[in-house]
Amino acid sequence: MEKVKVIEIKKSVFAENDKDADDLRKELKTKGVYLLNLMSSPGSGKTTTLIQTINWLKDKIRVAVMEADIDSDVDAVKIKEATGIQSIQLHTGGMCHLDAEMTRQGLDNVALEDADLVILENVGNLVCPAEFDTGAVRNAMILSVPEGDDKPLKYPLMFSVCDLVLINKTDVMPYFDFDLERCKDNVHQRNPKAKIIPICAKTGEGIDAFTEWLLKEVNSWKK
Repeated sequence: MEKVKVIEIKKSVFAENDKDADDLRKELKTKGVYLLNLMSSPGSGKTTTLIQTINWLKDKIRVAVMEADIDSDVDAVKIKEATGIQSIQLHTGGMCHLDAEMTRQGLDNVALEDADLVILENVGNLVCPAEFDTGAVRNAMILSVPEGDDKPLKYPLMFSVCDLVLINKTDVMPYFDFDLERCKDNVHQRNPKAKIIPICAKTGEGIDAFTEWLLKEVNSWKK
């Protein structure tokens, strides 16, 4: 009996996306535009963190934001009203992630000549977004205290692909069974090189450290 032919579709899809992502990074490098891919679970505080961060940065560098969601324009409107910067909404058509081509389509609608830093707020999800290279220079993610310090062990890929982990909502740490040092250890089990910054987007605590990291990244990318 003839053997059934098996086609590795998943492998080819990822390979094509990786090439698209590398091409996009090269294009952004020539334009001097730094793209940050920001990921997290829904409700972790991505948008609030971005508002705080952008208001710290916007007098130093030019920032634009792309908000990705399955539907609605709530976050893009919120960013625009709170910061006054370029902010566009990306609808994924039901998909739980962005890939490089989808990111490129979003960037085609950003005035890149007026941007030094573009922040992509990816779809809220700890699984799918981590699987696809968007073409960003760096990946960052937010883990909020109420989610628990064990999330790096439960969602290993997300933490292994991120260069920066922001631990948000530190103001409520006394009310949850969350051990900051244990969380750091769990992150570094997955990714020893990951930088970790505890923050509180509500009060602004730690946002200065995040903005300093971003400024160094952007300035280095432009050289």
